[in-house]
Amino acid sequence: MVQNTEKYTVITGASSGIGYETAKAFAERGSSLILVARRKDRLETLRQEILALHPMLDIVVKAADLSVPQNVFQLYESIKSYLLRTWVNNAGFGNYGSVGNQDLEKISRMLHLNVEALTVFSSLFVRDFKDTEGTQLINVSSCGGYTIVPNAVTYCAAKFYVSAFTEGLAWELKAAHAKMQAKVLAPAATKTEFGKIANDISEYDYDKLFGTYHTSTQMAAFLLELYNSDKTVGFVDRETFSFQLFEPQFQYAGSSRHNQKM
Repeated sequence: MVQNTEKYTVITGASSGIGYETAKAFAERGSSLILVARRKDRLETLRQEILALHPMLDIVVKAADLSVPQNVFQLYESIKSYLLRTWVNNAGFGNYGSVGNQDLEKISRMLHLNVEALTVFSSLFVRDFKDTEGTQLINVSSCGGYTIVPNAVTYCAAKFYVSAFTEGLAWELKAAHAKMQAKVLAPAATKTEFGKIANDISEYDYDKLFGTYHTSTQMAAFLLELYNSDKTVGFVDRETFSFQLFEPQFQYAGSSRHNQKM
């Protein structure tokens, strides 16, 4: 039996928006892909679109609802035998609403997806591939993962988790001299399905409601810029919409004499 020596990029939330465009961007670089999302028909459309341009690539489609915890573990088990090089945790959605009036069923699904699934995938990927040369984990947060936005407190809190978790993991990997890098992408307003889902509406006019925003194609290009860099954070300023690369932003107590001693 001939072993598959292809190296794969995993992208969750690949059926639309930033994930969709990121998949095409990695394909342009010659990377085979494992595409994950709920909507299999859209994944198949993306697969055919990529193969029409890059027929030599292997494009694997995995349909799964990652807001269901057991699906996260099952999905990882089904792909961990591939030679994984890059993992992009992009799947997620937002919510606008005051804390006292938010739909708790929706919030529960959001936390399972934005926080729990991302944490599980990150942990498993690090466990199995941290010492594989050239590996990268990129977690998609938000500028709301560094700034609290009115009427989006719970969403921002979830993204603060993503930012802090990923920055902390980056420090941990460096301390362990691991070969893997962990990075966090923090977009501002981006024209995707985000607005419709966050507001529970069928139509959302980014031109009217934001005026300034990025396209998914632009954000995918920023993600690749982060991928190519040695920085940990790729951040979009929500006032100027400029993209900047940073070292970790949260205070890190790595050298504190008050740390637990083992």
